[in-house]
Amino acid sequence: MLLIKVKKECNINIARFDNMISPSKYIRQPIVSVLGHVDHGKTSFLDFIRGTAVVSRESGAITQHIGATEVPIDAIYNVCGDLLKGKKFTLPGLLFIDTPGHHAFTTLRIRGGSLADLAVLVVDINEGFKPQTYESLRILKQYKTPFIIAANKIDVISGWQKIKEVAKKRIENQRANVKSLFEKKIYDMIGTISENKLNADLYYNIKDFSKTIGIIPISAITGEGISELLMILVGLAQRFLEEKLHIESGPGMGSVLEVKEEVGLGKTIDAIIYNGTIKTDDKIVIGTKDEPIVTRIKALLKPKPLDEIRDPRERFDSVKEVHAASGIKISSPDLENVIPGAPIRAVKNNLEEVIKEIKKQTKIDFELDEQGIIIKADTIGSLEALIKESRDKGIKIRKAEIGNVAKRDIIEADATQDELNKLIFAFNIKILPEAKEELSNTNITIFNEDVIYTIIEKYDEWLELKKAQIEKERRQEFIHPGMIRFLPEYIFRVSHPAVFGVRIMSGRIKTGLKLMKEDGKVLGSIKGIQSENKAIEEAVQGQEVAISIEGITIGRQIKGGDILFTDLPASDAKKLRDMDVLNIDEKDVLNKIFEIKRKTDKFWGM
Repeated sequence: MLLIKVKKECNINIARFDNMISPSKYIRQPIVSVLGHVDHGKTSFLDFIRGTAVVSRESGAITQHIGATEVPIDAIYNVCGDLLKGKKFTLPGLLFIDTPGHHAFTTLRIRGGSLADLAVLVVDINEGFKPQTYESLRILKQYKTPFIIAANKIDVISGWQKIKEVAKKRIENQRANVKSLFEKKIYDMIGTISENKLNADLYYNIKDFSKTIGIIPISAITGEGISELLMILVGLAQRFLEEKLHIESGPGMGSVLEVKEEVGLGKTIDAIIYNGTIKTDDKIVIGTKDEPIVTRIKALLKPKPLDEIRDPRERFDSVKEVHAASGIKISSPDLENVIPGAPIRAVKNNLEEVIKEIKKQTKIDFELDEQGIIIKADTIGSLEALIKESRDKGIKIRKAEIGNVAKRDIIEADATQDELNKLIFAFNIKILPEAKEELSNTNITIFNEDVIYTIIEKYDEWLELKKAQIEKERRQEFIHPGMIRFLPEYIFRVSHPAVFGVRIMSGRIKTGLKLMKEDGKVLGSIKGIQSENKAIEEAVQGQEVAISIEGITIGRQIKGGDILFTDLPASDAKKLRDMDVLNIDEKDVLNKIFEIKRKTDKFWGM
């Protein structure tokens, strides 16, 4: 009954394709982005799908190229077997996108959102959420992309046995201790997701996938759960995304995944075409860091099917046109300044209009601050994600660009007056040699990571230490108030110099400072401070130390039990009162010093 219920969930609105849409439209395959932490099995998961689909397909190509894998619906039927028996979907298949971490996802951008229709967040069930997992989760939430969770590596759970059943029965038939261990790991995962303000559960417990994220236990090694995951994906796409997948058969629209140098071809771009058709005789407009470029296509290159890849020199087939949704390599002139995440458009007659739209879409739409840090990233989407995370932390940004950290970035960061802004966030990019050389002559800090989560985490640690350092430096600019008590039981020398023990009751004392009594009479300067027979420069509240003062004699100018204060210059006392650099006890001592001084000079410290 449970399995039937799930199959019904996946079989909503399955009217035939040719009865649903007009000839000017067609339904494309959903774009499915695969995200997750390093080594949690993203590529292994896709490798299993590719291998299984190639073996089981009746006909038609399974195409893989850098970052993209097309799995036709016939292959999905065959992989799923009885799970989809008798069911027909209008979807032509699924297009999986996979590059390290979440980078493909942030590259697949359109203005204000992502091109990914669905996502699979791969999590090692044994390790749970890691930095890139958390980051992927935040980005999925930011772009409001529907997703499911593949709880991978169930085969690594101690004592796990491979059982040819659907997930619920597979788990029920494990030994009691194994089942208990599995359930604990799943509950931990559900708890973590709940902490991030989302609901999740094992897929077979879910009644409404629009409110709860489905968790599918899988093994990318044994293949357990893979067919169920594909079933859930096509079911969700059919039910919730069908209208979105109806597209016009006009000029092609796409997004640049990567810009690469190919032997014999020069600069090429790997792109995802998500709407319309691109042909070899098309003129295309592509976004860059500056003005969009208008160029001609030299070649449209599609990879050969997986089972035909033999010679690296023959990895691609030259095709005359490509339809959405699919991955393609494009060879064209003038691609040097193209950036990942930039839009690409085929043009017929409306060139100026398209250029204007491309320019709008490549512009990072947020206001810069007059003062703030510098942010650099590898793609438009990554830059947008890093900007959002920084804004959420209240970090001000005065410059945000795509590209490697250059010498001018170091110079600009160093020019800022605020020490807390002498900072560069660098995501998944290089620090150029000239920048490294310039960096050695400055106190600029660069967080250069391939995980946004790690950049923000390191920033938090740095900020705490930096504020403490700045506070310490600010405090040391002025003579600070201090109050000490002469300990009569510790008199080591009566004069030349007088050496005796004191307790610092509040504030601090340093060598070279003058001391005064409660009546305002100034004594000599502190010649030295010792703690446990070691000379120190400064003693703070709570310490008991020995001090030496030249020019006084114990029993004459001072005696045991006397309270002494640091003798502050009036200018320092005024600044200390105006600035928020003292703690409560130090402020109290400062007020007492004002009272003592104003007994003889009522305008002291004004």
